[in-house]
Amino acid sequence: MKTELGWHFARAGNRLNYDDGRPIIIGETHTVQGQLKLCEWGLHASKRILDALQYAPGPVIYRVRLSGEILVGNDKMCATERTYLWGYDATEILRAFARRCALDVVHLWDPPGVVLKYLKTGDESLRAAAWAAARAAAPHAARDAVWDAARIAAARIAAARIAAEAVARAAAAKAAARDAAWAAARAAARAKQNKRLTSMITAGRR
Repeated sequence: MKTELGWHFARAGNRLNYDDGRPIIIGETHTVQGQLKLCEWGLHASKRILDALQYAPGPVIYRVRLSGEILVGNDKMCATERTYLWGYDATEILRAFARRCALDVVHLWDPPGVVLKYLKTGDESLRAAAWAAARAAAPHAARDAVWDAARIAAARIAAARIAAEAVARAAAAKAAARDAAWAAARAAARAKQNKRLTSMITAGRR
């Protein structure tokens, strides 16, 4: 039987979305009946964790195995069966990931000290001051990309995907004169982010 390993994010509460409501339990398998259609019907997952993050409704990450009938798309898959191998609430890891994404491009501008300290420490008592200092700085594309990532780092849910996209945009800024250069720079940045996030999530497994 064909199988595919993937990543799947769920809301806190560990239940399926879209009025399904079945609980997610490690070691158990959910099944669905009917014709599969990406984004519309089936039990979904992504081969890359960064792709799964784009569709995350919440911060709970699961390593899953798809089986039965499987439909594979560009950045997601869906199947008639999905087994939950392991998982946990990755809120703090996603916040740390977002801050590290911001630090990847922080050298592209001269950030106020409080912004840099917040990114390096994740100290929530500094967040408001860091926000104010960043917004008071002169308009700057790199600053905006860095602060987008820093701001998202404070989010409760898995919105670190916005930080990843902001860093990919900033990393390609100097090469964006041509579409091919932009695409290559963005792909390289996202590959780096995917490797980082996969490592962080795997290391944080309980």
